[in-house]
Amino acid sequence: MTHGDWRPGTDIAALRLRAKLLDHARGFFRDRGVLEVETPVALSHTVTDVQLESLQLAGNPPRFLQTSPEFAMKRLLAAGSGDIFQICRVFRAGERSRLHNPEFTMVEWYRLGFDLAAIMLETAALADQLLQSGGQPARPVELLSYGDAFERALGCDALTASLDGLAALAAGLGLAAQSIANASRDDLLDFLVATQVGPGLGRGQLTCLHHFPASQAALAQLDATDPRTALRFELYAEGVELANGYVELANSSEQQRRFEADLAERQRRGLPAPAADARLLAALAHGLPACAGVAMGFDRVAMLALGATSIDAVLAFPWERA
Repeated sequence: MTHGDWRPGTDIAALRLRAKLLDHARGFFRDRGVLEVETPVALSHTVTDVQLESLQLAGNPPRFLQTSPEFAMKRLLAAGSGDIFQICRVFRAGERSRLHNPEFTMVEWYRLGFDLAAIMLETAALADQLLQSGGQPARPVELLSYGDAFERALGCDALTASLDGLAALAAGLGLAAQSIANASRDDLLDFLVATQVGPGLGRGQLTCLHHFPASQAALAQLDATDPRTALRFELYAEGVELANGYVELANSSEQQRRFEADLAERQRRGLPAPAADARLLAALAHGLPACAGVAMGFDRVAMLALGATSIDAVLAFPWERA
C-alpha cells in the first residue's frame, strides 16, 4: 500500500461516461416495459458451476456473495413478475486480469416468450446502444454457431472431434502436457475458445456465438432439433466476451440432475461442493414461464465504449485499491 492508494484508479471523465451508460441501460429496458428489480447480494446458497468460485461471508451458517442474481430472479419469474432486469454488483473469487475484477457490475434480464434469435438480437441492440453512447460507431450483428466458429478458426468439428484429437490440437497450440492429462473434453474446448476462437470474434461487429455443445448447456434448454447443442449464446466485440445468455431451462428434475453432475465434477477436481439451491428447484417445480435470459458484463462494455483495453479504466477503485 502506498500513500497514493486513496485516489481513484481512473479519471472523473471515465466515471461520467460510466454513469451515462448506466442511465442508458436503464432507459433501454424502461422503453421496453421491463421491470427493474433488486434481490439479495448475500445468499444462503451459491452456484455449483465448476467454473465459478464464490466469496464466502463469515457466519453460522455462512452466506455467499452472489456470483449472479440469476437464481433469485428466476424465483421472481416463477412468482409472476413478468419481464425483469437488474443492474447489480456480483462477486467471483480469484478472477483478476485486465478483463476481470473479483467485484464487478452485471446487467441481467429475462424476457418472457423470447426464443434464441430474439434474445441474441436484443442483447446486441443493448450493447450497440451503449457502445455508441461512448462515441463508438454502430456495428453490424453476426450470428455464428459454435460449430461454424470452430471450423472457421481451427478447421475442426467441435461436436464430433475425439478427446484425443482435441488434446493433440491443444498441445500444438501450447497447452501444457500436465494440463492436458487432467483435462475433460469441455476443458479442452474452453481452452480453444479462449485462445483461438474467441479472440477473433466481433472484430468491427457484434458476434453472437450460439448453440454451444450440450455438455456446456449450464442452465439452458437443449435444442430439440439437435440435442447435441444447447440454446445458449455469448456476445463478443473486439475479441471480448460481453454477455452470456440462454433460453432458460424450466425442468426442475433436469436442473437437479445438472446440479448433481456439477457437484460430482467439483469433487473430482477437489473443489468445494456447495449444496444445490432448493429454493430455485422449488420455483422451477412451481413453474418457470417460457423465457430467455442474459447476463452482461457492464464494465467490459464500458471499457470498449471508452476505447480502453482494461476494465480498470472504468472502475473507481479496482480490487487492489478497494
